[in-house]
Amino acid sequence: MTDSTRRYGHQDPDPQQPFGWPAPPAQPPQAPVTTPGGATVWPGGGSGGAGDGGGYAGFAQPAPVPAPQPGGRRRGRARGPIGLVAACALVAALAGGGAAALVGELTGGSDSTSRSTPVENASSKLSGVSAVAQAVSPSIVEIKATTGQGQSTGSGVIVTGDGEVVTNNHVVAGADTVQVSLSDGSTRTAKVVGTDPAKDLALIKIQGAGGGFKAAKFGDSSKLRVGDQVVAIGSPEGLTGTVTSGIVSALNRDVTVAKEQGSQDQGQDQGRGRNGRGLPQWPFEFGGNQYNGDTGSSKTTYKAIQTDASLNPGNSGGALINMSGEIIGINSAMYAPASGSASGDSAGSVGLGFAIPVNTVKADLAKLRAGGTNS
Repeated sequence: MTDSTRRYGHQDPDPQQPFGWPAPPAQPPQAPVTTPGGATVWPGGGSGGAGDGGGYAGFAQPAPVPAPQPGGRRRGRARGPIGLVAACALVAALAGGGAAALVGELTGGSDSTSRSTPVENASSKLSGVSAVAQAVSPSIVEIKATTGQGQSTGSGVIVTGDGEVVTNNHVVAGADTVQVSLSDGSTRTAKVVGTDPAKDLALIKIQGAGGGFKAAKFGDSSKLRVGDQVVAIGSPEGLTGTVTSGIVSALNRDVTVAKEQGSQDQGQDQGRGRNGRGLPQWPFEFGGNQYNGDTGSSKTTYKAIQTDASLNPGNSGGALINMSGEIIGINSAMYAPASGSASGDSAGSVGLGFAIPVNTVKADLAKLRAGGTNS
């Protein structure tokens, strides 16, 4: 039995025949696809099978490209552990950024500005009363005025770089010579430029100094309020540069003081300790009563700042200062009740002091520079 060659069948086509197997399709058929939700999608059909009109890719068609999201980025929802990890990473990043912002704020990395008192010294880290004392003390001097009756001791405030000093009239009234002790311990001679007994103010000028003094800064006494903290600097009992502090106890107190330096029998010697008859010092009138002796017949009344900062003989003419380091008053009177001893020595400050408002000083400076007044 011999084999016969068939023209048609499962055998390979006869190479001599003009036909063969059909050419393969341009693209292979696509296999079914399982979606993330578990549904099977057949080529050319929807999720339920072929012919349901779904929009999945058919044969010989490219797979659809997802529509671009705004910003040119594709977004998708992370599922399962990957989504949890991404969420944790996002929370950590936000927390880290918030912490960094907080650290930046605490370390001065923000754009906000901080405020401090004008007298704070960053290099020494001083604040409060100590900062005020350091800033203003170089502008406060001790004054010793010699008269025919003796020597009076008070204080003064440097108001210009060339050595002008404001003090009380009763400190230098009738003085033959005036000596000024500076904060560095040096002593200079001063000359009385002008006096205003009606306001108990005087202006003196340090001689032969060549300038270079640290002038105090004037504040605004009209802005004072009862309860404001204040600092007093002066030379009580000859103790140069003594610093005390307190508050403003009251405003616009009517205080009466002697206009002129009188004889010792009137109790007007403003020197240290007591006068020749052992009377208290700094005589003045307040509330219809006389304190520290007799003010005499020649006297003047002004509106004063009342303070409980400790003042003693020698503080007269010194500075009352606010917490910004500005002069807001010139200390002028204080009450020192007798101790009850036989000598009649003063008992020192009891927290009842008075100061001339600095606005009164500023308004009177031009007159003082011109020689002052006699009334």
